[in-house]
Amino acid sequence: MTSLEDVYAIQKLKYAYCRFLDTKDFGSMCGLMTEDVTVTYGGGAITLTGRQAVEAYLSNAMGSETMLSSHLVSHPEIEVTGDAATGRWALQDVVILEDFGMAIRGASLYEDRYVRVEGQWRIQHTGYKRLYEEIAPRPEGTRTTAAWFGTEGRSGLV
Repeated sequence: MTSLEDVYAIQKLKYAYCRFLDTKDFGSMCGLMTEDVTVTYGGGAITLTGRQAVEAYLSNAMGSETMLSSHLVSHPEIEVTGDAATGRWALQDVVILEDFGMAIRGASLYEDRYVRVEGQWRIQHTGYKRLYEEIAPRPEGTRTTAAWFGTEGRSGLV
């Protein structure tokens, strides 16, 4: 039987992964991974091996403070066998490209593998396939009134 403590620890691991991704703390995010992690983003359009490769890719692809993102994972299906585990997650994401006046919305299914390293769960593999993805211009007159970057998360409406 799967330990509830292990399931909870893996859930916290994935939630931290998303938080670090959206706050562009790619070093901390990659610290949640094994040294030889593999990733497949965009249904395999991007494949990477190793923490350094993942951090370099994300810093280049998502490092701009005018690229705002929100990645929400839910519906975890986690199976633990000793010091190894698998996880499936539903993802809903939004990416705002302020410099281009565009927004990307999508939904995906993540398939992850985890291993326990020195008592801590780490991501050994993470990847997703899109259920759908769409890109569209932001509606005329839309402006960002709060962002983690630029306004330090403070709303400009109050």
